[in-house]
Amino acid sequence: MGYVVKFWGVRGSIACPSPDHVVYGGNTSCLEFSVGDNTLIFDAGTGIRLLGQSLLRRGVSSATLLLTHTHWDHINGFPFFAPAFNPAFSLAVMAGHLGGQEGGIEAVLAKQMENPTFPVPLATMRSQISFRDFKAGEDLHPFPDVLVKSTPLNHPNGATGYRVEYGGKAVCYVTDTEHVPGQPDRNVLDLIQGADLVIYDSTYTDDEFPAKVHWGHSTWQEGVRLCRAAGVQKLAIFHHDPDHDDQFMARLEDEAKQSWAGATVARDGMDIVVI
Repeated sequence: MGYVVKFWGVRGSIACPSPDHVVYGGNTSCLEFSVGDNTLIFDAGTGIRLLGQSLLRRGVSSATLLLTHTHWDHINGFPFFAPAFNPAFSLAVMAGHLGGQEGGIEAVLAKQMENPTFPVPLATMRSQISFRDFKAGEDLHPFPDVLVKSTPLNHPNGATGYRVEYGGKAVCYVTDTEHVPGQPDRNVLDLIQGADLVIYDSTYTDDEFPAKVHWGHSTWQEGVRLCRAAGVQKLAIFHHDPDHDDQFMARLEDEAKQSWAGATVARDGMDIVVI
């Protein structure tokens, strides 16, 4: 069966719909992994709204949503995920960064949908919904033939990186992590070793990075360095800064491809077929 990754939102920080963000897209983080007959969703940024509409059109009846963390740009699309309101839809929501926080992921998602910040409470979601907290570093088995490995990332309030293995192929989703220049992150290297595709936090360039230390993000150049060191086949540059408009991103894409043939820039609507 097939293994396809679709990008529904590729921005970080805040959605940026504008005439200057058409080519690469303005929705925040959301990915769909189609692994055989099963659906994994990573993050619930604004891109998840369009994904939800697509799932309903296709007659998909279940999905597992794994969150890297719960900063706004990764969860603020969740209240607009239409399948969560459908009683016939089964949705499992999982997160690995909350470290025993009372109520866990369910409480965090409920809080953002409470008065006075949102008019529709979590309780109105009538799907067959479940919530599970785990500890980053655990292996997960969302479906019998799919293994999801996880690792903690270097980000304020914590975040989780993922490796999804299916059919002899591996795709890694590593976003909202900050590197230390000259010191490759061992957690990331171990996670991505030999992967077919790595989707990596490339919010900044190396030139921009010194002014952004402790903001919790990395660069496309560090993504290339990590992928080369780990024997990765392909890098998807991801989590674009909203200030990086289409012209900036086009220049960045040219530079990245010249730097390493395995690099590409993710954009809203892009599909990558793994097998």
